[in-house]
Amino acid sequence: MAGIISISGPIVKVGIEGESVRIQDVAYVGEAGLIGEVIERDIQSAMVQVYEETEGLKLGEKVLFTGEMLSALLGPGLLGSIYDGIQRPLKLVGTQMQKGLKLDPLDREKQWYFIPSVKEGEELKAGELMGIVMGESKFEYRIMMPPDKMGTVSSVVKEGEYCLDDTLIELDDGAKLSMVQRWPVRISRPFKERVLSGKPMITGQRIIDFLFPISEGGSASIPGGFGTGKTILQQTLAKWSDADIIVYIGCGERGNEMTEVLQEFPELEDPKTGKRLIERTVLIANTSDMPVSAREASIYMGLTIAEYFRDMGYTVALMADSTSRWAEAMRELSGRMNELPAEEGFPSYLASRIASVYERAGAVATLGGNSGALTMIGAISPPGGDFSEPVTRYTQRFTSVFWALDKELANARFYPSINHLLSHSAYAQNVKPWWEAISPGWGELRLWLIELLQRDEKLQRIVKLLGSEALPEDQKLTLFMADLVKEFFLQQNAFDEVDMYTSPEKQIQMAEALRALHQWWEHCFEQKGMPVTLLKEQEIVQELLFARLGVPNSQLEWFAKWHKRMEEQYETLLLTFGEVS
Repeated sequence: MAGIISISGPIVKVGIEGESVRIQDVAYVGEAGLIGEVIERDIQSAMVQVYEETEGLKLGEKVLFTGEMLSALLGPGLLGSIYDGIQRPLKLVGTQMQKGLKLDPLDREKQWYFIPSVKEGEELKAGELMGIVMGESKFEYRIMMPPDKMGTVSSVVKEGEYCLDDTLIELDDGAKLSMVQRWPVRISRPFKERVLSGKPMITGQRIIDFLFPISEGGSASIPGGFGTGKTILQQTLAKWSDADIIVYIGCGERGNEMTEVLQEFPELEDPKTGKRLIERTVLIANTSDMPVSAREASIYMGLTIAEYFRDMGYTVALMADSTSRWAEAMRELSGRMNELPAEEGFPSYLASRIASVYERAGAVATLGGNSGALTMIGAISPPGGDFSEPVTRYTQRFTSVFWALDKELANARFYPSINHLLSHSAYAQNVKPWWEAISPGWGELRLWLIELLQRDEKLQRIVKLLGSEALPEDQKLTLFMADLVKEFFLQQNAFDEVDMYTSPEKQIQMAEALRALHQWWEHCFEQKGMPVTLLKEQEIVQELLFARLGVPNSQLEWFAKWHKRMEEQYETLLLTFGEVS
């Protein structure tokens, strides 16, 4: 057994004394048995990253190396659970956990009803279905062969209730398989191949779904300074996204903020089922007052759990809030190890670590023959809202969607405060066929909105210098129309019963109504030279603004009636204006 020879915060140096120690082996440090992981070694010593507070550790205390990697325990009972960064359940002890406490992530005494799907003599390959367990809320846990196992079934239990560790299937080589499996968190779970998903992950947020969509299996980043609404936006996406499973990682966020999440999630109603949202969610909480090294591990723990459900054939949305705190944990640990710092003190491997994390997202063909998708959305907290800092810059390089939050919009209470000029999505062409199956003109409609907002931005520079009255009428029309788009389409109230979620069908109706109104305004101006102020004052404009909060997703026939009233009103206006002239 090895002993401690130096301590630097969470980094402990251990004399090996001829022991066989590998990188990423789990170690139990000191008399308290603090959980750690080997991150560096030489002939005589090993560096251990301890996932708990190291106060009270003494030189010479013994360290036990397990020979196993830090792994996640995967099986029935994961959904509805709340864990810390190394998968210890927080429901039992709260966020202030006793040092060295070792708890089972899953209830090993609870019995689950298992329905086998294989017979004796059947050959099973890695990742194939062994049976089904019905969980809470009738959720179907698909019990699969571990990715590193294969063989012929020599015996299988009958349908019935079993504990997690009971042997369900025995292979001809003597291997015994139960409901649970372990998987190292830093190694991505294998799959057959990546596939290109043409289906968007619908979030109900118009600026995201319509202008900057993310496909199932995509990766997105949400950078924004303090107070721009990152956490609220991620919670909104967690609630309303059409993913089957939600994995929410609170990585280094403020304790009070994370406490609100832990209190609110169990009470939130799931709009898909009418039950509690927590029943299809796994929460991983690592607040800023918890050990910094466990913060670094929490992202990998969440990814491994998400991949487990992806391999069952489900669509999973993983929310990480925030990856900046994760990167800061890497910077602190790197500094304690005396590694040469790179830009802004971050380790030189920051870019490769960020890339390796987001690369684990994707839509895949699983080993078992299913299709699954893991969509990853990471929030970034750049100091002072500076998007040129390393974490934001590298993340933007490795993600295909960039939803940039704007401090000025947030100060103006404009939510979601996504800046439509700085944001972008590389998935628009991928999801275009899906949208155009609902509305054939979706691509043109989206392009029209984006170009209108870009023209408005150019004109705003002139308005700041000369005022809007200095502009010709056609440019005033562009300004007024862009203001209407922002107020009616881009702005969304996360606390309004109607506006908190907009179906794809209503999003299309709203955008088509805006374009139709703009076409009539242009027609009236070209035919009669009608001033924009007169066009804007028509009652039909106020009626359209009412639709955002007043027309539910189930009453879209309202828009057809509105189109008819609009045409009648502007035709009458054309005739009346002509007579006055």
